[in-house]
Amino acid sequence: MFIEPEGWDTVEVYINGFSTSLPEEVQHDALRKVPGFEDARFFRPGYAVEYDYFPPTQLTHSLETKIVPRLFFAGQINGTTGYEEAACQGLMAGINAHLAVNGKEAFTLDRSQAYMGVLIDDLITKGTEEPYRMFTSRAEFRLTLRQDNADRRLTALGRQLGLIQDAQWARFEKKMADIDSAESWLAAQSVDPKDANAYLERMETAALKQRGPLAQLVSRPQLELEGILEHVAQQVPEHTEEVWEQVEIGLKYSGYIEKELEQVAKLKRLENLRIPSGFSFDTITALSMESRQKLQRIQPDTLGQASRISGVSPADIQILMVHLGR
Repeated sequence: MFIEPEGWDTVEVYINGFSTSLPEEVQHDALRKVPGFEDARFFRPGYAVEYDYFPPTQLTHSLETKIVPRLFFAGQINGTTGYEEAACQGLMAGINAHLAVNGKEAFTLDRSQAYMGVLIDDLITKGTEEPYRMFTSRAEFRLTLRQDNADRRLTALGRQLGLIQDAQWARFEKKMADIDSAESWLAAQSVDPKDANAYLERMETAALKQRGPLAQLVSRPQLELEGILEHVAQQVPEHTEEVWEQVEIGLKYSGYIEKELEQVAKLKRLENLRIPSGFSFDTITALSMESRQKLQRIQPDTLGQASRISGVSPADIQILMVHLGR
């Protein structure tokens, strides 16, 4: 338990780790059994909030209900908890409500584009038995869903929706141009052993035996791009720290990111295989009974979504591909 003062000018403390929704008298008795709190006084007892929700498997990726057209759900009504979870759903539901009213195609994000995509896909595909929180561990593509590249992933999409103003877009375009320029400059640089080996020895990494690409030094775990540019490179162009950070991450983790992008490409191939609306899974007797029941209840939009339903096996997906003529 952590004893957290409520402020400079109060004797109140919050007992973090003792959260409880038990009756007040039980809370009194339990807290006073903790050594040091035998004489504790309560200002307010702990409490819990209980609310009803609609099973989120009845929603599409746009957060529109399948039963009632143009009715969109967001937040606790979908079984989630947390301010950020509610905010991102509200944003997506609001965008899609606007698009629906104006007769435009729905806007969705997939699991490789944003944590919002992971959250919504989890809810509508798997449902939830307890209040859902968005943890990074729920995402398969954590190398590409990074905090530092959120603008690269989402700004262009926001621009298409009219959410990114001209000034923001200009800053983003300049940053992307600077990153391209820095990457091109670095790719064109080579380094001579006599210019680099003294620094490499100080950093306890292998010396160079012959001239080679400067970019290869960035991939060494002992070295950072900032130090390489300061001690090894010459005539370094002026760019912001943010730009060089993007360049360094791209070089250091290029092998891992490339493998992850291959997985993303495989996922997208399944996501592009649409399942007709109202498709009758019950008629496919080659599917397991569990798969038929879950597929019929959830009615996935794509084979990719179907593959993520608990209880639907890879063999079931192959059977579906045959029946859909793929």
